[in-house]
Amino acid sequence: MAPPLNIIIVEDHDSLRIVTANMLRQHGHIVIELECAEDLDDEAGGQLADIFILDLNLPHEDGISLARRIRKANPTVGIIMVTARNQLNDKVIGYQSGADIYLIKPVSPIELLATISSLSRRTQHINSNTNKLVLDFKNLSLQCCDDKNKISINQSEAIILQALARANNQKLEYWQLIEAMGESTNHSFKKSNLEVKIHRLRHKIELVCSDEEVIKSVREYGYRLCGNLIIL
Repeated sequence: MAPPLNIIIVEDHDSLRIVTANMLRQHGHIVIELECAEDLDDEAGGQLADIFILDLNLPHEDGISLARRIRKANPTVGIIMVTARNQLNDKVIGYQSGADIYLIKPVSPIELLATISSLSRRTQHINSNTNKLVLDFKNLSLQCCDDKNKISINQSEAIILQALARANNQKLEYWQLIEAMGESTNHSFKKSNLEVKIHRLRHKIELVCSDEEVIKSVREYGYRLCGNLIIL
């Protein structure tokens, strides 16, 4: 049996969602049930998930778009797509969008539990070697995912972390970070001002994740984010 996990189900079919959630709870997992992608931020914004179970045919934002958004915010979280779409092209798009596993409905409880167990072993192995930092952008706070201690940050610091997390290779030039903060790249805001902000942000990060350097300098270029950043 898989260890207890935080699982978020996004499924608009009420009876299927309820049955699946109850089955997972009976096996010790903590489950949040959502009817649509839009509920994710409203009802589960403060929850750290180990695994997402997504339907694809959701109202408004579909499961493919949601998977891309989840994967961008958290590169190591487990994503299981459970859908009636059984064409090869659908599967390819699903995996390209961030799915770890693509299952065709109907899925037996035994198969789903085995899938969750297998996926949890992989994600736990990855996460055991990575001290993940959690950014609560709305409430402007930082914490390490395995620690309840939080530290407050300001808007500029949150923007810096978010911009680096979303950048290609998690790396940005000086001017890109300056513009991301809404500052001008002319003489009103200098590179030295950015360096001061980065120095203060590093100090705050060290207070919650002291064993690794999260923001590294790239000589004569800018800065790079190292490791995983979860954005809530």
